[in-house]
Amino acid sequence: MDAEFDTLDNKIDQFLRLCQRLKSENRELRLELASAQNEIKLLQSKVEGARTRLHALLQQIPE
Repeated sequence: MDAEFDTLDNKIDQFLRLCQRLKSENRELRLELASAQNEIKLLQSKVEGARTRLHALLQQIPE
């Protein structure tokens, strides 16, 4: 009976360590995702600015 409890105790410890590791990885991934989303917004803004400038330049070209 003690061996069964020891086995169960070890499995619970392994499970808890796995949960902590996954929680930590999840937190890191959320931070990476937020960073990537901010980078996307910045790049979209730059593309829109370039599009606006290009459109203005195209309007200056005589037909």
